[in-house]
Amino acid sequence: MFNPIKPLGGRDRKEGEASQPRRPGVQKSIIVIVALTALAFVAASAVMSQWSIREMSKIVRNQFNQEQMVIAHNVKHYIENRFSFLKREVDLAAKALGRGDSPDRAIRSALSRLVECGVSRIEVRDRRTGRAWYGKPFCRDVIHTSVEQTLPLPPALPPGTPLDQQVTDPRLSSQGISLAIISPVAPGGDHLVVCHINLAWFLGSYLKTIRSGRTGYAWIIDKSGRFLFHPDVSFAGKSAFEARQERDQNISFVEINKIQRDEMLHGREGTGQYISGWHRGLTGKMEKLIAYTPISIHDRPSQNWSVAVVAPVSEIEQAVRDRYMRQFFVQLGVVFAIIAGASVIMFFEVKWSRRMEKEVTRQTGERVKTQSEYRSLVESAEDIIFTVDRQAVFLSMNSFTAGFFGCRAGDHIRKDISSLVPETIARELRMMIQAVFQGAKSMRRELGFLHHENLVFLDANLVPVRTGNRPVTSVLCIARDITEHKKMERHLVQTEKMASLGTLAAGVAHEINNPLGVILGFCELMLGKKEPCSQEYEDLKIIERQGFHCKEIVENLLDFVRTGEESDYQRTGVNSCLENAIKIIRHRFEKEGIDLNTELGVNLPPVKAGFRKLQQVFLNLINNAADAMPRGGTLTIQTLMDLQSDMVVIRFKDQGVAIDDKDMDHIFEPFFTTKPEGKGTGLGLFVSYGIITGFGGAMECHSRKTRAKDLVSGGTTFTIKLLKAREEK
Repeated sequence: MFNPIKPLGGRDRKEGEASQPRRPGVQKSIIVIVALTALAFVAASAVMSQWSIREMSKIVRNQFNQEQMVIAHNVKHYIENRFSFLKREVDLAAKALGRGDSPDRAIRSALSRLVECGVSRIEVRDRRTGRAWYGKPFCRDVIHTSVEQTLPLPPALPPGTPLDQQVTDPRLSSQGISLAIISPVAPGGDHLVVCHINLAWFLGSYLKTIRSGRTGYAWIIDKSGRFLFHPDVSFAGKSAFEARQERDQNISFVEINKIQRDEMLHGREGTGQYISGWHRGLTGKMEKLIAYTPISIHDRPSQNWSVAVVAPVSEIEQAVRDRYMRQFFVQLGVVFAIIAGASVIMFFEVKWSRRMEKEVTRQTGERVKTQSEYRSLVESAEDIIFTVDRQAVFLSMNSFTAGFFGCRAGDHIRKDISSLVPETIARELRMMIQAVFQGAKSMRRELGFLHHENLVFLDANLVPVRTGNRPVTSVLCIARDITEHKKMERHLVQTEKMASLGTLAAGVAHEINNPLGVILGFCELMLGKKEPCSQEYEDLKIIERQGFHCKEIVENLLDFVRTGEESDYQRTGVNSCLENAIKIIRHRFEKEGIDLNTELGVNLPPVKAGFRKLQQVFLNLINNAADAMPRGGTLTIQTLMDLQSDMVVIRFKDQGVAIDDKDMDHIFEPFFTTKPEGKGTGLGLFVSYGIITGFGGAMECHSRKTRAKDLVSGGTTFTIKLLKAREEK
């Protein structure tokens, strides 16, 4: 410990000893040594700072380029996903035309979904007849014209040319850079759906907001090296190899031209640096960092772009230099004492290192936390989830799967799938797994088997797992227990059978009532002719009692099947009743590929109806609509208030096989059905009609018929109108 009583470098004086003055030479030597040491420290600090700046600049450059690569990947995924969405929507428009929709309706429907996707125009062309239709965003009218008066398509497509969906190369016109997505209505057909995309609208809204660092930006070139997007709008449509040279002929652009020619145009990704002469209004020679990656727009024919994210090196180096210069001046402040200065330097170095360690630890912890959250999400899912390899060997399994089969997940990892399910199911799953590996497409199937002596049904969906364009590495299986849904379906079938039995019983009861009336009438006449105390009178009374007993039984049977107005008054919410019915039938819709579109009105008053009987009607109509769409389609359910009649209206509109005119007058009759034998009893609409009319409502049917060969198609709409319930006092 430093003692202030002692002279620096001296020793303790004994009592009576004279004080010896320090020689000037020694003091000068100490000063020189201290000065030289300070100068050496300053020089060493300066050298170390410059070396640290250079090394840190290298590290920061590499790290910054990796961050730019993340931005480039985000841009790539955004553009690829948006193009996939556009191509899918154009294909859906073509399919709608193939199903018989009019061009006007198909164009309006597609524009309503693609109005914010950079679409400038959607056309429908008939190359065989020369007719064409087109519509533009925010324009309600669809224009009818001829193919010759529409926008040209590169390359020219003469009539009769077979065509699959394709994306044209970008082209420069008076409207800017644009391209077209072309989809045939039928493979190789003459009907085309053409979607024109303005790339300035499509790319600008997203890329203009991209920032790398403080002022960095992104630009895109196509496979021929033209700028499709650049913050400098004068570059758009020009060659990336010529536009920069035209801007500044005194700068050599060898590095960026080499990157574009040898890397970007060949669909490669990477990072680098180059010399530029422009950056957001600043001119002059400057060094930039670049990260680039390819964008796949279409496969056949190949349509690839490349996106680059760039930022000036000066921003990064200036930040590093400022940080280290501050550290250097802090070190200069402590040069008066070598030990103190060294301590301060060590303090700052250790502090900086610890800060970096804490940052790395924090990021690592966040990454571990994210992985844990994903793992927790899978573990908490109430679905059977596991992955297998090509040999159907378990690679992973969530806890719900283990709990469902009553085992431990670790006991089945690296084991064949037959260790968990019966061999018959395992054999079927192996075939599905091989098909997924070969076709790289998802497969879905229902599986039923005995588990713990109980019949279990699973809805299994097998999905290929791969990274990018690499081959499939494993298969993910997500299965859901649909046993209860199956039970509900069987219950619905049994309910319809019971309805059929009730109608038969009603018919029999009506037939029995007539002879019973005759028997009782004649019995009464004979009783009037006999003495009350005679044996014949007693026998006739027994016959009368038994006849009345039969009549009572018949009346009870009629009361059971009667669909007249209910005696108990009920208030039922139409929307809640519909939602309950949809929950019951939703699995069938998912299985058969039927889309359900609900347009439920708000603030609807309760209706005068019984909840369960109204739900029975809804289930009958929904099942009938599903039966009418064996190839899939859309069922639209609407609820609204009819202000004119002051009644609540429910509509069920399907896109299935229509009802022929000759059958429309008989659809509400018992035992009449248009379904194949074994599919229906002909009692569903009869019972439903009786229930609705019993509530004081009305039930109507309208079918839109379009004949194609022997098939009557176009869709059917059932409309139910129910009275509002009385207000409760």
